[in-house]
Amino acid sequence: MEMRRGLFLWSLLAAVVAALSLGPSFSHVLEAAPRLTVWPPELWRETTVFNRQFEFFAIIGAPLDVGVIIVLAILTWLLRRQRRPFRLALAATVLYAAALATWFAWVAPANAVLATWTQGPVPADLAAIRNRWETGHMAVAAWKFVGFIALTCGLLFIRREPSADRPWPALPPRSAGNPPR
Repeated sequence: MEMRRGLFLWSLLAAVVAALSLGPSFSHVLEAAPRLTVWPPELWRETTVFNRQFEFFAIIGAPLDVGVIIVLAILTWLLRRQRRPFRLALAATVLYAAALATWFAWVAPANAVLATWTQGPVPADLAAIRNRWETGHMAVAAWKFVGFIALTCGLLFIRREPSADRPWPALPPRSAGNPPR
């Protein structure tokens, strides 16, 4: 059994873009514990705000976060005639959209404050902004993780089409007591 080439390519593209979008978010989760519990406030501010540690998260991650929603929406539309894969792809689309909405509602306001910080003494509101920024990224990663699971399950349920070079279905094997007709 084969999948239509276009559906296969969209499925592959969706899986790759979804994984690439999840990757940076998951890395935020992995690094959050020491950043919140071990690093002194000065180190957190220097690495996060002034030393461009997260520059490529914006340059590459932001287009991926928008692109994955578009790719998933197209895949969802392509799966509209297959009930279970459609629902799971739709769930994945909604969950990745929720991740982006969470970023705008939770992380972007913290980024706006971080953009106003200058060298010098640590701002009095650093702990609150740091906690909002870190926990916001964790929430984004959680939405994406559940979305990736939904997408993966949806891809596993896609119906395959009969192969063009095998027009007839395979016959069941003959038993010893069942002679050919």
